[in-house]
Amino acid sequence: MTLSPRHERMPSTELKPEICSCLALRQAARVVTQFYDQHLATSGLRTTQYSILARLNRLGPMTINSLAAELVMDRTTLGRNILPLERDGLIEIGASPTDRRRREVRLTPAGTARLRAATQNWKVAQQRFDQVFGTDRAAALRDLLREVVASDFAAAE
Repeated sequence: MTLSPRHERMPSTELKPEICSCLALRQAARVVTQFYDQHLATSGLRTTQYSILARLNRLGPMTINSLAAELVMDRTTLGRNILPLERDGLIEIGASPTDRRRREVRLTPAGTARLRAATQNWKVAQQRFDQVFGTDRAAALRDLLREVVASDFAAAE
């Protein structure tokens, strides 16, 4: 069977998914996210939602753009993730007390309580990850991943 030029296969030497950094990172992120989601499930939070509440708890109220930058997330994705948190009364979005034109995201008392309840489950997941992966290796991995986040890939082009 002859393939048309549109359907020709690329030479196998060019297709090596095992060397694709993006694929490896995304697969690892999915596995770890699923693991943490399982641990957080009883709290009614997903990993991303937990991260949003934890960041607001640590840093206080902030604009959606600032929160998105802190979480290394685009604004649209953050918007989809905060909707259920706002609906459930865990966060509120309102005008900044210092500049009424700015809208800020704030953790509510209910959000603080949910975060506190979920944190024990998060700690169990964190301890289990460190136990399975190795405490030193897990710490080194987090350091490497922070370096990846801080890298400016666009500047290298």
